[in-house]
Amino acid sequence: MQIRCFGARGSIPVSGREYIKYGGDTTCIEIRSKNDEIIIVDAGSGIRRLGNHLLDEKRFHYHLIFTHSHLDHILGFPFFKPIYHNEAIIHLMGCPSTQGNIQKLLSKAMSAPLFPIQFDALLATIDYDVECRLGYKIDSIEIFPINLNHPNGGMGYKFVEEGKSFVFLTDNELGSKHRNGRPVEEYVEFSKDADLLIHDAEFTRDEYHITKGWGHSTYPDALRVAQEAHVKALGLFHHNQNRNDEDQDMIVQECKSLNEDKHINMDCFALTQATTLTL
Repeated sequence: MQIRCFGARGSIPVSGREYIKYGGDTTCIEIRSKNDEIIIVDAGSGIRRLGNHLLDEKRFHYHLIFTHSHLDHILGFPFFKPIYHNEAIIHLMGCPSTQGNIQKLLSKAMSAPLFPIQFDALLATIDYDVECRLGYKIDSIEIFPINLNHPNGGMGYKFVEEGKSFVFLTDNELGSKHRNGRPVEEYVEFSKDADLLIHDAEFTRDEYHITKGWGHSTYPDALRVAQEAHVKALGLFHHNQNRNDEDQDMIVQECKSLNEDKHINMDCFALTQATTLTL
């Protein structure tokens, strides 16, 4: 299983020299199975670059899974060039209880006066899987969902292939309860022994005094879940829109130091919009 990040920023895309290392695009993750089947998670602004890359590869068949329907996770969809290509086949997947009706949502986002090209003018073949299943399979990858602890709801996912597991919990607040969110202990159990956990780590402890209840975690809380779950690697995600590269580096270093203090052998890093990992 190969995992490639095309956007790790939270809430809104950013640009500038202070964001070069970690990037400014919002959530988009590409997963490829051992057979090179393509799974895309979320359509933040990073999906624009992914679309260009896929067309360069002449790849036209994808599964697109949504964690939730907040703007920073869907705003790139109208700029995903394959949707304007008549060879493209896109399977949209999203649980209505957490994302709403994804077809209606994307149609509304592309309706006048918000966007000049209407959803029904797209050339790609787009179908919809709106079942809220407890588990399913795409090619050789098994996928298991879990409710995120986030305003308006959402879904996190575990991807498993040939004994290797990747858990993706973006937009998940560990310090405050939201409707349908799970207790912290369930996220620990869900992530147990994962080869890779990518978790929302947007805030510092000081910032969280103001932002508690906004739907995002502090990096110490994300690290604690990773430690208790005994994951092999933790990727910090959903970087704050005001967090420059230098400050993000300091957060990564503190996470590594906290692991060293407890003699925990776990890699800790922050995702960039060019990170590629193989499990």
